[in-house]
Amino acid sequence: MRRVLATICIGLLTVFLGYKVVFGANGMNVWQAKRAEAEQLQREIETENAKRELLEHRVDELQRGTPSVIEKEAREQLGYVKSGDHVLYEPQAKPEPRQVSAASEDQVTSSTK
Repeated sequence: MRRVLATICIGLLTVFLGYKVVFGANGMNVWQAKRAEAEQLQREIETENAKRELLEHRVDELQRGTPSVIEKEAREQLGYVKSGDHVLYEPQAKPEPRQVSAASEDQVTSSTK
């Protein structure tokens, strides 16, 4: 009887330890989740490093005074154009007549008060 009771206790202890190893606070499931998170963060770090390198390259070209880079920045950021260039503008949406009349009525009523 003693031997059976000891075997059952050892079996229960083994099951309990196995459960803790797999599902515990530092178990296999948590470890796999942390490993996946670490891989995701590593990919994000590599992406950000690539962006940083591109920006550093762009800054170096601007500091060296490369004419084509300076011209590109002037065109994009300042809206400069060369002679002979054709500039295209997007048409702006026209407000509906009801909105215009309501806005003008509000201005008229507020100015008369």
